[in-house]
Amino acid sequence: MKSERKKKGPFAGEMALKLRRTTTPLATSVALPLRRLRTAALDGAASASGDHLPTLEPSGDAESISQILLHHHNPFHAMESSLQLHGVSLSPPLLHQTLLRLRHSSKIAIALFDYAKSLPDPPLTSTSYNLLIDILAKVRQFDAAWQLIVEMDQNNLSPTTATFFILIRRLVAAGLTRQAVRAFDDMGSFVEHGAGNKDYYYLLDTLCKYGYVKVAVEIFNKRKSCGVFNPDAKMYTILIYGWCKIGRIDMAERFLNDMIERGVEPHLVTYNVLLNGICRRASLHPDARFERTLRAADKVFDEMRDRGIEPDVTSYSIVLHVYSRAHKPQLLLDKMKMMRESGISLSVATYTSVVKCLCSCGRINDAEELLEEMVRNGVSPCAATYNCFFKEYRGRKDVDNALKLYRKMKEDNVCVPTMHTYNILIAMFVKLDNMGIVREIWEDMKRNGMGPDLDSYTLLIHELCVKQKWRQACTFFVEMIEKGFLPQKVTFETLYRGLIQSDKLRTWRRLKKKLDEESITFGTEFQNYHLKPYRR
Repeated sequence: MKSERKKKGPFAGEMALKLRRTTTPLATSVALPLRRLRTAALDGAASASGDHLPTLEPSGDAESISQILLHHHNPFHAMESSLQLHGVSLSPPLLHQTLLRLRHSSKIAIALFDYAKSLPDPPLTSTSYNLLIDILAKVRQFDAAWQLIVEMDQNNLSPTTATFFILIRRLVAAGLTRQAVRAFDDMGSFVEHGAGNKDYYYLLDTLCKYGYVKVAVEIFNKRKSCGVFNPDAKMYTILIYGWCKIGRIDMAERFLNDMIERGVEPHLVTYNVLLNGICRRASLHPDARFERTLRAADKVFDEMRDRGIEPDVTSYSIVLHVYSRAHKPQLLLDKMKMMRESGISLSVATYTSVVKCLCSCGRINDAEELLEEMVRNGVSPCAATYNCFFKEYRGRKDVDNALKLYRKMKEDNVCVPTMHTYNILIAMFVKLDNMGIVREIWEDMKRNGMGPDLDSYTLLIHELCVKQKWRQACTFFVEMIEKGFLPQKVTFETLYRGLIQSDKLRTWRRLKKKLDEESITFGTEFQNYHLKPYRR
């Protein structure tokens, strides 16, 4: 049986992946713990590819190796990695930690992986392959990712469901839902057991997370009718979340009713997901709509209590966020006080929602006082809390306070800035033409191993083009490609149009020549991998 299944493997590797670009959002609003709600809905099933990969841990050796490669490795010549690493003994944990530090430099990661394969005793494990598959799929090198899966199978390092979950998530994130579903179905060719409920939780959840709930519902209906799985509360909760995410509350309520009619009992997370959907996207202006949203929320609370489900801090935080979005800071503070008096412990999401409202209403001093109170009460602020301040400072063009808070954030080491934090600050300072601070933040981002990512390069290059700083824009564009990021089509066109209109045809020709040479050289050195050219 196993040999029969294995025959499907190469066929799966030859998937015709006609990539289409999807615009990566440069900023996402941080509101309530939607991801936490989604994770609670899964309850034990993995909810993101990161759950299947090792986490970044302190490692002096991994830090040294990654820095050597990042600073001295020529991305056009892969063989340099073996020279740089001469005499270094790579163990599997060291290789894993080094690959994690190279996750934003896919070309160097491939070179290191290739070097590890060439050693007499290769330190390669399923986790090593999973890490590289994630790195390559992140920059949409899906053919190469499939090739690694087939290679794993041939080397007796059987791919696991975790391997496929990583690939599926990246395919869905790229908008390639058909290929993601096909990858899920092809999983049976490599993994011993068939897809169970937990596997379907992951597939449906990933599709819903990225806004493809209609695809998720189609799979749910088809396979439910075929008896592939028995729908349970988790599956319905995931689909309710998906409908809420695209603003179809009517469909979310229909699925809740269908769930109850089939004898599947909704739980606290189900109602919190529905409540969040009702409150999160509702228009709150004029006041009549605000009142209508609160009435709808009260109706959900009543239904919860009728079923013997008591609302928790997340439920109340969702409603607090309605006041925040409606820019009613005093009502918000009164509600928060009422929660305290009722004995409800405020969470970081609750505080962040209030801080966001105070900042957007210009009450920055009150927000700072609340931040201090938050720390006094033993609630550690998260990056999203600080981002509220940074966005307000950006709107005010308040360089001094933005820098002061950023440096305090680093010194206190309460939480690590996220990519969103870095991108807010980079966008702010490049607009203010303060490239010295941009360079400082850029280097901090590299040191922390956070990035830069595609969004960072995209927003920086676009802003430099607006300011007609062509030399710097071209430098970052080449660096972006050397790191292994496929530039968005709009970035390529913006740079091209700007250079032509500024009468810099020779600069454009030199840039294009360099990219063409790089594509040929890189493609030759890694001809064993089915890599797409890193150019447009």
